[in-house]
Amino acid sequence: MKKDYYEVLGVSKSADAAEIKKAYRKKAIEYHPDKNPGDKQAEENFKTAAEAYEVLSDPQKRQQYDQFGHNAFNGAGGFGGGHHMNMDDIFSQFGDIFGSAFGGGFGGGFGGGQQRRAKGSNLRIKVKMTLDEIVNGVEKKVKVKRKVQAKGVTYKTCPMCNGQGQVMRVTNTILGRMQSASTCPQCQGIGQIIDHKPKDADAFGMIAEDETVSIKIPAGVSDGMQLKVANKGNDAPGNGIPGDLIVAIEEVEHEFLKREGENLHYDLYISIPEAVLGISKDIDAVNGKVRIKLEEGIQSGKILRLKGKGVPSLNSYGSGDLLVHVNVWTPRELTKEQKQFFEKALNDDSFAPSPEKTEKSFFEKVKDMFS
Repeated sequence: MKKDYYEVLGVSKSADAAEIKKAYRKKAIEYHPDKNPGDKQAEENFKTAAEAYEVLSDPQKRQQYDQFGHNAFNGAGGFGGGHHMNMDDIFSQFGDIFGSAFGGGFGGGFGGGQQRRAKGSNLRIKVKMTLDEIVNGVEKKVKVKRKVQAKGVTYKTCPMCNGQGQVMRVTNTILGRMQSASTCPQCQGIGQIIDHKPKDADAFGMIAEDETVSIKIPAGVSDGMQLKVANKGNDAPGNGIPGDLIVAIEEVEHEFLKREGENLHYDLYISIPEAVLGISKDIDAVNGKVRIKLEEGIQSGKILRLKGKGVPSLNSYGSGDLLVHVNVWTPRELTKEQKQFFEKALNDDSFAPSPEKTEKSFFEKVKDMFS
C-alpha cells in the first residue's frame, strides 16, 4: 500500500505551499542519488518524495488527492499524479528546487554534471463522457496531433555548453569570485543543436503527426477532473523526454437522471389515481430499467432510496444510491364529471389531509437527503 503523501513529506494536511516546498527540498537532498550512490532504497524514497510533491504542490491535484486518496490517480499513465516519474522527469520538473545544494542546477541525470534532457510540452484535450460511461468506466480512442522528431534529423553537442545545457559564469565581487549557472542561450538548455534536418521540419527538427491514443478512464470520474497519459504529448528535441497528454473530463448531462456526487436523482411523476391505489413502475436507471412498487396512499414528496444504483466511488468504496422523488401530478383540465367527483370529495373525510406524527416535513426530508 502506498504511503500517505503528507507522511512522505512529513507535513500536516493543513500545510501551505511554502511548507510543502521546504519539506520536499529537505527530503530530496536527504535521498539525492549523489549523496546515496548505489542505494536503491534511497532512490525509491527520492522518487516517492517527488511524486508527493508533484501532487501536493498542485492545488487541483491536491484537492483530488484529499478527496479520493491515491485512487484519484489510477487512470491511464497516471491519473494526474506522478506515479510513473523517472529521474529525468524529476530533475526536469523540480531541479530548480535544489538550488545550489549540489554545486549548480540539475540537468536530467543523477547530478549536476550530466547532460540536461529537455521535456516536450504537454498537450491538452477534452473528452465528453455520458453518465453510462462514467458509471461503467470506458476506454476511449482519441486522435491527437503531436510534434514528433522528423525522420533523418540529427543533432550534435552544443559547442557553447558542451552538452550540459548550462553555462557557468564567474563574477568578481567585493566578497570574492562568485560562480553562477544559467541556461545556455544557444541550445536553450537542451545540450544539443540541430546538425541536419529535413525541409519539412521546424527549427527544432520536429514535424506534426496525427496519432490515435487509447485512454482507459476508470468508473466514477466527474466533470472537470483531469487524467494524464504519460509521454503522449509533444516530443522533445534530441534525446529528450516526451511531454504528457492531459485529458479533461466533460460530463454530458443525462436526460432523466441528475448526478450529485455519487448519488443519482430521478423525478417520478404519478397520477392521483396511481397515488391512491398504488402501482408498480419501471424507471430509468443507468444500466437499464428498474421496477419499483409504490404503496397505496403514497404522498407527493416521498423519496425512495435504491441502494447501490448510483455512481461507483472512484476509490472503490462501493457505489452511491439512486434517489427516486415521487411527485403526484395534479391535472389542470377536467371533464364535467371529473369535477363533480372531486367536488363531492371536498367534504369527504377520506380526502382530508391527516399526516401522521411520524410523517416528515419537506424540510426534514431535504435535511435527511443531504446528511
